Amino acid sequence: MRLETERLVLRVPRLEDAPALLDFVGDPEVMRRIGSEPGGLPVATEHVERWIMRWETNGIGPYVVVLKSSGQVLGRVGLLVWNARTWETSSLAEAGDDATVELGWALGRAHWGAGYATEAARTVRESAYETQRLERLISLIDPENARSVRVAVKLGAEPTETVRTPGGLATIWVHPR
Repeated sequence: MRLETERLVLRVPRLEDAPALLDFVGDPEVMRRIGSEPGGLPVATEHVERWIMRWETNGIGPYVVVLKSSGQVLGRVGLLVWNARTWETSSLAEAGDDATVELGWALGRAHWGAGYATEAARTVRESAYETQRLERLISLIDPENARSVRVAVKLGAEPTETVRTPGGLATIWVHPR
């Protein structure tokens, strides 16, 4: 799977992406926003392995976001399956009727504010609705994460309820088709 925007290439992750994600996984602020601890190459490798596993398990997952002009890896944008009964990450098969698909984004801090998350998320959303035939697509956002809230608003998503996830409270933002 590969998607492109005017400025970005979105592709399925590969193990060799881990070194390019060191700024991403090493930044406490970035990792706090996605409910993870910062670290070095082992943490980057764990993240990439988890992303690859999600693709293999569900046929959907996070894309690595690459800047076309330089080939630099900016972070990840893509889909994650949740069990809406427990608000824990899951697989489509395990969650069954309680499966809910989230559109999520996380970029290295150096790339915040340039519109990359919105650009990538819009493209992933369009592809997901078209190819996956999803009924509903959400984003779970910490109410205090003003930057992600701005991305959701730019995407035309609407806030609904607040739920408790393993990472804390999150507002459910429902995306338009």
